[in-house]
Amino acid sequence: MSSSWMRSLYRPVSKTTARLSKLHETRCLASNITSLPAATSPESPVLLPASTPIEEEELPGYVAENYYPTRIGQVFESRYRVLCKLGRGTGSTVWLAKDLSHEEYRVLKACTISKNGFVLQQAKNEITVLDYLKSSPVQQHPGKAFVRTILTSFEVSGPKGSHKCLVYRPLGMTFTELRNLLPERRIETRMLQHALQILLVALDYLHKNNVVHTDISPNNILCGVKNLSPFEELEEAERAQPVARKVLRDRVIYLSRQTPMTQGEPVLSDLGSARFGQEQYQGDIMPLVYRAPEVILDMKWSSKVDIWSMGVMVWDLLEGRRLFAAKRGGLVNDEQHLAEMVSLMGPPPREFLQRSKKCATYFDDSGNWLGSIPVPTTSLEERITRLEGEDKQLMLDFARRALRWLPEERPTAEELAFDDWLMQPYSESKASGKGLSSDQ
Repeated sequence: MSSSWMRSLYRPVSKTTARLSKLHETRCLASNITSLPAATSPESPVLLPASTPIEEEELPGYVAENYYPTRIGQVFESRYRVLCKLGRGTGSTVWLAKDLSHEEYRVLKACTISKNGFVLQQAKNEITVLDYLKSSPVQQHPGKAFVRTILTSFEVSGPKGSHKCLVYRPLGMTFTELRNLLPERRIETRMLQHALQILLVALDYLHKNNVVHTDISPNNILCGVKNLSPFEELEEAERAQPVARKVLRDRVIYLSRQTPMTQGEPVLSDLGSARFGQEQYQGDIMPLVYRAPEVILDMKWSSKVDIWSMGVMVWDLLEGRRLFAAKRGGLVNDEQHLAEMVSLMGPPPREFLQRSKKCATYFDDSGNWLGSIPVPTTSLEERITRLEGEDKQLMLDFARRALRWLPEERPTAEELAFDDWLMQPYSESKASGKGLSSDQ
């Protein structure tokens, strides 16, 4: 991978995100104006009714005691001062903070505690994986810069136990959030091609160090940061007009501020579900609609599951819709998922069927479908609606390389990074003698 080729990938992604900044700012301003009641003064936050659920309270299975009661202005480890809330989920709340020792912005992820310990285990696993990568065999690799790493972690005592806190450099919104801001909920083709190449370079770094991400999706791809002005604006906004909040007896629940639009290359995040140190593994992994066939059928799997996910993800970002529905009666269903795979890829080869007894539930020895659900009448060609002509054929060839029944037939991350579809902007610019410009 040449350094000049890598540099040529950066500019189109940054250029596109820059063009979107004004759109994002306009929408955020409109949202802020219409969604919150006016405060009595610029310095007084709006106090929301205690009886109205907000933020994490609205999540399924919410238990207040599982969340650390972080407060804006609080200082952790005599070092990290909390500036504002950026988000929440079933496993954590996320905060923008200032590292007082260096006057640098940081993101704090305060993990929940729960009886099953899943969230804590993911946090510990991410720390373990990143510690492993610090001394892994391949260090000099361009993809290393595009994998989000934990800067440090610490424990903080809450009312009901100890909470793990992870510290990161600040990054922008997820690709899911970015896509949802765009017309027709889709990322423009040239930007997507460059972004996928960068992400495949990041995957190549992980795979060459025997790390499998297992959780590739737009939710775990973040926009990079070239300058910190968006975070300076968040800090100033909270100082000028504190965000609305609900004050309870034992905690304050704040509304989250919108993650800012930033300019920069995509970054692969969240190694909490990653596996490392082996060539093959077994067991259930991956977001449900992204699961590779070998995972559904309880076969051994390898880093090629990440290649499968990359192929599936293209539809989320380019088409603005899922490639697989994988649901029956509103619930995720393996049989439905496999039937959809057959419709798009044809029957699995005999060699694949021999790798798991579970295959006999859905296929005969020749790969014919035995399931109770009819195979849908559709094809990959029909599922590509945003491209035409040569562009469509190149994208179709890319998808067919990534979406193969046999994992060993899928290319490596490095091989797929140089796929003809992803190289299309570079090849066209080189042929014209202009090179890649920042407008492409």
